[in-house]
Amino acid sequence: MRKALRWLLALTVLIGTLSTAGAATAAEPEATGTTGTTGSTSTTTDIKDRLLAIPGMSLIEEKPYTGYRFFVLNYTQPVDHRHPSKGTFQQRITVLHKDVSRPTVFYTGGYNVSTNPGRREPTQIVDGNQVSMEYRFFTPSRPAPADWSKLDIWQAASDQHRVFKALKSVYTKKWISTGGSKGGMTATYYERFYPRDMDGVVAYVAPNDVVNDEDSAYDRFFAAVGTKECRDRLNAVQREALVRREPLERKYAAYAAENGYTFDTIGSLDRAYEAVVLDYVWGFWQYSLLSDCDSVPADAQTATDDDIWTSVDTISGVSAYTDQGLETYTPYYYQAGTQLGAPTIHFPYIEKKYIRYGYQPPRNFVPRSIPMRFQPFAMRDVDTWVQHNARRMLFVYGQNDPWGAEPFRLGTGAKDSYVFTAPGLNHGANVAGLIPAQKALATARILEWAGVASASVQADPSAARPLARFDARLDRRDVEREPGLRP
Repeated sequence: MRKALRWLLALTVLIGTLSTAGAATAAEPEATGTTGTTGSTSTTTDIKDRLLAIPGMSLIEEKPYTGYRFFVLNYTQPVDHRHPSKGTFQQRITVLHKDVSRPTVFYTGGYNVSTNPGRREPTQIVDGNQVSMEYRFFTPSRPAPADWSKLDIWQAASDQHRVFKALKSVYTKKWISTGGSKGGMTATYYERFYPRDMDGVVAYVAPNDVVNDEDSAYDRFFAAVGTKECRDRLNAVQREALVRREPLERKYAAYAAENGYTFDTIGSLDRAYEAVVLDYVWGFWQYSLLSDCDSVPADAQTATDDDIWTSVDTISGVSAYTDQGLETYTPYYYQAGTQLGAPTIHFPYIEKKYIRYGYQPPRNFVPRSIPMRFQPFAMRDVDTWVQHNARRMLFVYGQNDPWGAEPFRLGTGAKDSYVFTAPGLNHGANVAGLIPAQKALATARILEWAGVASASVQADPSAARPLARFDARLDRRDVEREPGLRP
């Protein structure tokens, strides 16, 4: 969903044919040793030297972190994996190095990669290394010139495949892929196209919009989520923001002028304002908990304009549909309008006279100079594959997360795979938030897939615990707020 541009500063952070790309192979090092868990260097080849010996790999910077080595790298990728001779681009990846004797977690958020050390939940569980990849076309990992037809889920999965093949000779133990939200989708698509690469998949809060034009699941979700008292309070503020459109749009215009915001892509300030307001209820449930309802104005009709404005800005982010708010996320909106799909919901508690545009399609959020054509078969293919072919896959959803209204489901063909829902949680749902029995089972399966489950855990999954201690700096658990109606 949406957030203000101030959130963006903290964020630094789908089907083609099944031909495989020519993988870049890593140069064989003279020695197999490397820097260990304490950061001391052995007498054998240093891990940085081994990484930089990989053809196409170059160093941007190394940042210190106790117990790890952390590298920000560029890796040369083909613009088109079907025709690798037709140009390349530099794709950012990071490596949080623990020890080559440990398993490796392959993470992507589906957007920009963070260039600061961070550890995802599976990495803490298995006490392993972590490789993180920036999604193609998110700057600076964008070809120049940008051929947007090369931004699809197969090309992105092929990026991951090449990175994995390049690093597998260094990190030879088990690999687990993971990601949250669009990153959970990305991990799933990677498994669909390259099912032999990973030893397990942990996909968090991954939407699965199989049929783009059938979105009634979202309407049912919003009619039942949380409590009636909370729903009524949120609905009233959203409606009031449209009833007071004229004075609040004047406030919006002054805000935009003060910050230099423009509205060329979406078309007008009026369109942007309504889009922000219509995101309000969705944004609350995506990022907040039921207990946060107390922060929503209790009586919208008697609330001041400033109260309504502040609540909408806090939850939706009034800058989300400015040109400046949209620009960073053009690759996402492009994919939503070509393969991923995008939800449409209705607002039965708001009179039609107050809604001029409704939920706008992704086409409205991408510059018109970029052509788009939707491919309805892309998500159907992935959904069918997961149902019949999932192996060692774990899907985790939040009970109160709107994006979980259309989840991945497992069919009779799935093996050693699971779909769990964390009670009361939002878009930040994780294994730690599951009920105890599911938490233990999920942890045990991740440890087993990574090849680090002890004999006691193999005998009794209830004994499963993360192998690494929680680190408040590395193991951030809050959901990342992002602008726009997006996972």
